Amino acid sequence: MMPSIIAAKELRSLFASPLAWAAMVLVTVVVAWVFLELVSQHLDGQAELVALNSPTGVTDRVVMPTLNLTAWLFLFIVPFLSMRLIADERRAGTLALLFSSPVSMTGIVLGKYLGILGMLTLALMPVVCMVCSLYFGTTLDSGKLASGLLGLWLTLAAFAAVGLFMSTLTGSPTAAAFATLGLLLVAWLFSTTGDGIGPLSGLSPATRLDRLLRGVFDSSDLLYYPIMILAFLVLSIWRLDSERLQS
Repeated sequence: MMPSIIAAKELRSLFASPLAWAAMVLVTVVVAWVFLELVSQHLDGQAELVALNSPTGVTDRVVMPTLNLTAWLFLFIVPFLSMRLIADERRAGTLALLFSSPVSMTGIVLGKYLGILGMLTLALMPVVCMVCSLYFGTTLDSGKLASGLLGLWLTLAAFAAVGLFMSTLTGSPTAAAFATLGLLLVAWLFSTTGDGIGPLSGLSPATRLDRLLRGVFDSSDLLYYPIMILAFLVLSIWRLDSERLQS
């Protein structure tokens, strides 16, 4: 029960922050503008595609680039939404009170994580509504759409786990934000090594997301996200547990 209480408190705290609202508005406005541009380009090029007998449809030309852009935007936004999860508690001196509460480190970490994940899920809803609105005027590849949305949500879930762990390492939310951003950027750019092939590329969420956006389901991709999320949550629990034992 305690993780859900912590998650609800964290969610309320995030939505009480102007930063969260600003991030949601920014994502919605930028994605909506690009989405409408892509729709316009697709409509203008339909006759040419028919003449060329091109199989490329609205799902590939509009939906997938929109979801990829959304992932890029959240790559820069999530670090600044997750930076306060633990670092702000430490800076305000309330982390000791949290440690003394009748809840385990696992419960604290899960509660914090579910709070930020809930916020990110709600922030995705306008994007989901945009791409699904195309059903009213055209035919989408539902399987590819579901694969792309799942990949995007799992990518944000992984970003949140990294941000939570970085927030456990410092008492400065700003330092936590830039550390998270740096780590995510490095991991994301691994996809450019070896033309997307190789061990470093396999560690990149960009490589995994790209395959899911293309509708390619691979067991390694579906295992990658849970393993990554679990690893950073376990590291967060270990870090907080070590700090509680030392205090």
